[in-house]
Amino acid sequence: MKGFSINYTLESVINMMLFINNKELDMYSLLKNSSFNRSKKANRRIPYLIGKLGLGLLLGVFLTPLWGQAEEAGVTDKTIRIGSTLPLEGDFKVYGLAQKRGMEAALAGQTVQKRTIEYLTANDFYTPDKTMVAAKDLIAKGIFAMVNSYGSPTTKAALPILAENKVPAFGFLTGVGFTGPGDVLNFRVSYTAETDALVEIALAAGVKPVEVCMYIQNDVLGLAGVKGMRAALARHSGTEAIVQKLDQILNMPGDSPDRNNIGPVGAYLHHTISAHGGYQSLKKWEADNNSHCRFVVVLTAIEEPANMFMAFARYKGEPWFFSASSLLVGERLAKILSDNNVKDKVISAQVVPSLDSALPVVADARKALGKTLDYYSLEAYLVGRSFVTIMQAIEGPITREAFLKAARRQPYDVGGVKIDFTTDNQGSDFLETMVLQNGHFIPISRQDIAPLLK
Repeated sequence: MKGFSINYTLESVINMMLFINNKELDMYSLLKNSSFNRSKKANRRIPYLIGKLGLGLLLGVFLTPLWGQAEEAGVTDKTIRIGSTLPLEGDFKVYGLAQKRGMEAALAGQTVQKRTIEYLTANDFYTPDKTMVAAKDLIAKGIFAMVNSYGSPTTKAALPILAENKVPAFGFLTGVGFTGPGDVLNFRVSYTAETDALVEIALAAGVKPVEVCMYIQNDVLGLAGVKGMRAALARHSGTEAIVQKLDQILNMPGDSPDRNNIGPVGAYLHHTISAHGGYQSLKKWEADNNSHCRFVVVLTAIEEPANMFMAFARYKGEPWFFSASSLLVGERLAKILSDNNVKDKVISAQVVPSLDSALPVVADARKALGKTLDYYSLEAYLVGRSFVTIMQAIEGPITREAFLKAARRQPYDVGGVKIDFTTDNQGSDFLETMVLQNGHFIPISRQDIAPLLK
């Protein structure tokens, strides 16, 4: 077709569609009136071209410039590229490496519209300023989405960057319950909901509101738990003074102001393990209210600060009953606590099924990960499988908008684990209670927890 250029109008395209429906339009007339600038030789060849090229190809010539679109960032005809920021080196690498194993196992052999999934990771040492650098590096490499990144303060640092570049955030290992900025789809139950449920269990078992306390990491992670404690207590009468103290703690300006010695909350600084300040804060609460902290929710990002606090309290002779956060539960915490003479009076919530669950997706994870399976790698595996399930449900071209629409269109069953983004950005509501017994965390019903608190 060398020798002339195509310069057509929307009216010409509409007439073409009428031809399909009515077969009343003369093709030659259509082309003649479609503003073709062509040589006489080209003009004489139009009937021949119509016959040879066929209607389908002609429609492609006419319609592609109007409806064709460039591929989405991170998507080629063979691959879909996603990324994670993880602590792959340093003090927190055990968590990042476990997540990486889980994701790689979940994505192995999976395809979306005949494309494989390429998974990139960037080390951030679980440090917000390094997370920002890592996130920008992954975006520069062209990722479709950020999936299964680690940490709450690090997520807080990354989200504005992702939002600016319109990169969705899916299934980050944080329970803060971020709703933005940008498009955020959370997998796990929030720390707020988790703490709310645990405090309600304690209250139902006869623990008085003034006897409920918390030990937290002094940042967005810990504050999410304080919100849950506040929500549970606010539903009960006679808690106004305690709720007021919690509001004072929640409303303090800055990322990590001193939140000790105000209410039933003890706090420690991120990247430290010193328990003395938080412990003294709870002892002050006891003295000020002539009460005891019978039930202490411990919300830390990693095991060592939780172990330091619980072991110190036991060393001091405190009869406190502890509740560890879902981030901590596993054989590692159980061993550390047992080594420090904390062998009972510890419960927890868990946001994924137990490692020996009969659910098909957990069985798949056991087969894929073998002896390396733990709660971190299992959660990552579930996130990866959930991401693939939603991607495979995309109708039409693979775009970020299509992915978000597919996620929000319907609930999904991922090998027995339900995820549902139809009403909010929280996918899973799975919450299981566990108890430390004989050196292991095992599932326990909420009803069976009550006698332990008597």
